[in-house]
Amino acid sequence: MNSPGQPQTTGPAPAAGPRGAAFLLAQIGAHAAGRFAERIGHLGLTPADVGLLRMIAGQPGRSQRALAEDLGVVPSRVVRLIDGLEGNGLVERRRSAEDRRNHELHLTAEGKRTLGAVSRAAAAHEDALLAALDPEQRTRLLGLLERVAAEQELTPGVHPGYRARG
Repeated sequence: MNSPGQPQTTGPAPAAGPRGAAFLLAQIGAHAAGRFAERIGHLGLTPADVGLLRMIAGQPGRSQRALAEDLGVVPSRVVRLIDGLEGNGLVERRRSAEDRRNHELHLTAEGKRTLGAVSRAAAAHEDALLAALDPEQRTRLLGLLERVAAEQELTPGVHPGYRARG
């Protein structure tokens, strides 16, 4: 019960919601990831598939072992991931001319076409996600996020979710 002259209260104060940059980054990141998955779903791909296709396209002929090292996962995990992409006709394994024990990874013609469709979807996704910002603000935001990622020693272009997937 309140004393005379004190403000009337009706119960406990509402809990303060999360706040701060870390929460907003996590909230926007989860939202962006979900929306991106929706945008590429019609292509029969997951965001993890897209990441692999981009990495292979960026360095054609890389070995499965090198890809595993870049992703920070065990090689057997990459074998399973590549099996799916190969089964869908997007990636092909070629025996290495230098070391017949290794397979080099290359996009197929269909993989290149699919990656083009992904790039268009990604551009539309980014435009929609950052619609509240003008071009100068987008450039500044990108620079700031790159700075934070570098300071946190995150591997450029590698989503940390690959490690969490086991």
